[in-house]
Amino acid sequence: MNEKKILIGVCGSIAAYKTAYLIRLLKKQHADVRVIMTSSASGFITPLTLSTLSKNPVLTRFTANDQGEWNNHVELGLWADIFVIAPASANTLAKMANGICDNLLLAVYLSARCPVYVAPAMDLDMHKHASTQANMRKLQESGVKMIDAEYGELASGLTGTGRMAEPENIVSIINDFFSSGRPLQGKKALVTAGPTYEKIDPIRFIGNHSSGKMGVAIARQLMAYGAEVKLILGPVNDFFDLESISVSNVISADEMYELAKEQFTGADITVLAAAVADYKPRIFADSKIKKNKDNLTLELTKTPDIAASLGKKKSDGQIIVGFALETDNEFENARKKLYSKNFNMIVLNSLNDPGAGFGHDTNKISILDKDNNTREYELKSKTGVAKDIVDAIVENYF
Repeated sequence: MNEKKILIGVCGSIAAYKTAYLIRLLKKQHADVRVIMTSSASGFITPLTLSTLSKNPVLTRFTANDQGEWNNHVELGLWADIFVIAPASANTLAKMANGICDNLLLAVYLSARCPVYVAPAMDLDMHKHASTQANMRKLQESGVKMIDAEYGELASGLTGTGRMAEPENIVSIINDFFSSGRPLQGKKALVTAGPTYEKIDPIRFIGNHSSGKMGVAIARQLMAYGAEVKLILGPVNDFFDLESISVSNVISADEMYELAKEQFTGADITVLAAAVADYKPRIFADSKIKKNKDNLTLELTKTPDIAASLGKKKSDGQIIVGFALETDNEFENARKKLYSKNFNMIVLNSLNDPGAGFGHDTNKISILDKDNNTREYELKSKTGVAKDIVDAIVENYF
């Protein structure tokens, strides 16, 4: 753990006394530790104690002093290799699950690009309450790792599950993360995402409703697992903060094709998540087409088949994951595409599934591979779906 950058979040819980020992253990392994506390946490353990142990200032609010100097939550979220919230109270878990941002710790969580682990701590009835369990499931679906609460005597005098995991157990989990939590370290990945726009005239185009969110989430997950990621991104409406990912912006299928061919040779993993237009106008009008006829006929011609082209060039050891968005005979069509394009795996979306496909923050997928395995997944956030896809890549090929 030498010089690993570990960010510790501390919430208002009697278990906060254990965090002092956790920090001491991490420092013994020469980790660089920084601490954020909620305002209620300081009622259980002082910032001075944790600052002394971590050898860094402890942050509790957005401003660092009375002069208004800013504690940069974005910078903290980018700094850390891992963010561990221990103890994590029921209140903080609920806010994390629902994107509520009313303190510095939550702002850092929402800005963090590193893996996030939480160690819940609360009384047994709070822990098993349906709302708490639902919040923990929601966080897990979005990629947050749970360090399970342990069974034992609680501050209330009751005995049950709700104790924060012992510091030694948390350190063991952190050590496991640094030894195996980045299974794609040293690998190179190429991802395509978003739509393509095929120009009719200087104003109009043929396109589709792809937002690029799924491909961007996959690129981020590959990066979180240690891969060096290149992203070819079609025209999208959302702004994505993609620091540490090499992004090439394109408009048309031809542009995406040329870049994909160029960058594919050096890629260990290629994920073709872009919704590339199948056809483009055969003739591009240099000036705006006027609305002076009752009917307008456009002659279309095929765009380059990026997937088929890369599939033919694929060498031993290269992995290609494709996507199939279907409306009819979904599994049959996806399996045909899996073989015809020479993919290793294909991710199937069905527009018949509510919440799946274009324009949603959620997705519902099935993953098919050439060994005739099919895995079907529940509706999840696109971040959770991206983790499922990358986990499948790691499990099957690395």
